[in-house]
Amino acid sequence: MATLRDARDDDADAIARLWLQGWIDAHVGLVPRALEATRTLPEFRARTRGLIPLTRVAWHDGAVAGFTMVKDDELYQMYVGGARRGTGIAQDLIYDAEARIAATGHNAAWLNCAISNERAARFYRKCGWMYEARVIDHVDTSAGPFAMDLWRFVKRLD
Repeated sequence: MATLRDARDDDADAIARLWLQGWIDAHVGLVPRALEATRTLPEFRARTRGLIPLTRVAWHDGAVAGFTMVKDDELYQMYVGGARRGTGIAQDLIYDAEARIAATGHNAAWLNCAISNERAARFYRKCGWMYEARVIDHVDTSAGPFAMDLWRFVKRLD
C-alpha cells in the first residue's frame, strides 16, 4: 500500500521522470507532434520544480509511485508509474486530490483530458467524474501556452 504525502524538493526528479513516462504512455499519437516535441525530461524537470507546493505523491517501496498536482479547483496533473497502474494507487490519489480541492471551499472539481485518451476517461468515470464538454484550452509548455482541443470532466464535491 502506498503512503500519500506532500511532495518535497528532493522528489522533483522522480516526479519529472514519472510525469514524462506517463505523458508519453497517455498522449503520443493522440496530440499534435508540435506538442510532443516540447515534452522532454528537461521541460518536465523545470515545470516540476515550480509545482512542488501543489503536488502530493504516492510513496511505495521507497520510491514515488504516482502524483497529483492541484491548482485551485483543477486536478491539473495526475500520473501513476506503469508498474503501479491497476494497484489502487491512482484511485487513492484522485480521491486525495478531490479532498484537497474540497478543503479549499470548492464544491466542484474539473480536469482536462486528451481527446481519445479512453483509458483515462474510463478511469475518471469510474471515480465519479462526468464528461462535461469538449473545450479548447491552453496547455503549459516550456515554449508557452499551446492551444488544444480537450475533453473536460467535472465532479461535484458536495
